[in-house]
Amino acid sequence: MHHFDVETLTPGRWRNGGGATREIASRPVGTAGFGWRASVADIDRAGPFSVFPGVDRTLTLLAGEGVLLTCPGTFERLPARAGVPVEFSGDLTLSAELSGGACRVLNIMVRRGRWTARVRRVTSRIAPPSGHAGLLYVMHGRWQPGEDGQAMASGQGVWWSGDDDAPGESVSPLSPDAEALWADLTPTG
Repeated sequence: MHHFDVETLTPGRWRNGGGATREIASRPVGTAGFGWRASVADIDRAGPFSVFPGVDRTLTLLAGEGVLLTCPGTFERLPARAGVPVEFSGDLTLSAELSGGACRVLNIMVRRGRWTARVRRVTSRIAPPSGHAGLLYVMHGRWQPGEDGQAMASGQGVWWSGDDDAPGESVSPLSPDAEALWADLTPTG
């Protein structure tokens, strides 16, 4: 498993100036044709979302009062609330409205036909399935990867690719308030 701390990841400003993205992992690395990608985005102001043709996205609010996504003719408002994953097609031309100022979101993107993503909130031990990729992002409390891994707090986590030996390790809560987001990424072909 690969550890990360969002605050140590270098932010890349969006072309439209409306926010910044901190990439956690992307496979394959450094290509626009990624199979899957995990990042945390800080949305500073209302505006358009980038279009990603052929990509399915799952957005989960981490901090802030919320973001409303709109796409005329497809859906008018899709609210994102803290810890509740919202799935949508990257093909859509979306605009974002901020409910109460800047916010932070976890963004999971998978190439349609190559990967599928299932993002959910977890409060108990998880064990990555063999052959899957994934990510665990700590929202609250403390978590521990493996039997003797370093404890993780809010904004930290682990990720693994389908080639890693992650299925041999689990990630467990260490505190009663432990809550995390688990993205299970499954290859489709």
